[in-house]
Amino acid sequence: MSIRLDPSADAHLDVELHRVMVHLGQDMAAAAQGLARVNTGRLKQSILSEVDGLTMRVSTDVDYWRYVEYGTGPHIIRPKTAKALYWEGADHPVAQVNHPGTPAFPFLRPALLQQWALR
Repeated sequence: MSIRLDPSADAHLDVELHRVMVHLGQDMAAAAQGLARVNTGRLKQSILSEVDGLTMRVSTDVDYWRYVEYGTGPHIIRPKTAKALYWEGADHPVAQVNHPGTPAFPFLRPALLQQWALR
């Protein structure tokens, strides 16, 4: 017995796989947007899906995404350009702040796992 495939089958398969990747990426991006913590909404709105050939990427362009996804440990905040830190409500400027850290609020990894479980 032998099986013979039409040479155009590869092109049809690639088109179908691309379509599936587009839908999977959109579903993952929507799930990540639904799981993202909202303060200003910038992180949630920045989550998008891109498909290039058979490569799919769900990403965000905000630089603080990893601190939301993984949290942070306790750390010291020092001024970068000024001599002191000051914010509205503070009694006076300070040389540094001992930040207690922030808990993780994962949104990308659960979105990936949720889509994986649905398939």
